[in-house]
Amino acid sequence: MISALSASLLAFALTCVVIEITPGPNMAYLAALSLSQGARAGIAAVAGIALGLSVYGVAASLGLSAIIDNSTFLYETLRWGGVAYLLWLAWDAWAAERETAPDATGDNDMVGPWIAFRRGLITNLLNPKAAVFYVAVLPDFVQIGRGSVAAQTLMLSAIYVGIATAIHLIIVLLASRLQTVIATPEKRRTVRRVLAVLLAAIAVWFAFSTNRG
Repeated sequence: MISALSASLLAFALTCVVIEITPGPNMAYLAALSLSQGARAGIAAVAGIALGLSVYGVAASLGLSAIIDNSTFLYETLRWGGVAYLLWLAWDAWAAERETAPDATGDNDMVGPWIAFRRGLITNLLNPKAAVFYVAVLPDFVQIGRGSVAAQTLMLSAIYVGIATAIHLIIVLLASRLQTVIATPEKRRTVRRVLAVLLAAIAVWFAFSTNRG
């Protein structure tokens, strides 16, 4: 029984790793934010994303994720809300010129931790694929007859959030280390706009990849 449970948890963990290393909105946003604003903002955003994933985990244990998955209106509202928010982040990245201005200085140009946290949280809460994960993937690893389904759901959710957070932190740290490469205003402007285009492309991809039609 113990070996079977361990094998199931290992399979779930590997599934989570594969899902999280697949490029998506969270990865793109964290890379863009950390590259342009540094590790401090990136880590704050990771905390926001982790909270969003945790909210969906609790919702799954209460059966709310299934309601979202089964409601076309709720699913589409989240889907298009997520697309719109990603496009807004792309526009914000393209239009913001504060840190590239000749008289810009250090900390005044940085996104505050609270703003980064909030954006990370909203980006994740408006991602219906997070809710679908808890409906389509996680239940496959719940072992009926071996304890409370709600308790198992919460345990698996905690594993998923832990793995996702670890991978997100790695992305943040790797991206932030490249900041010294873009130290000049011109390089910052170029990188920011390239990342803005990337975020816009991710938004378009997200709209198509989450379409159920």
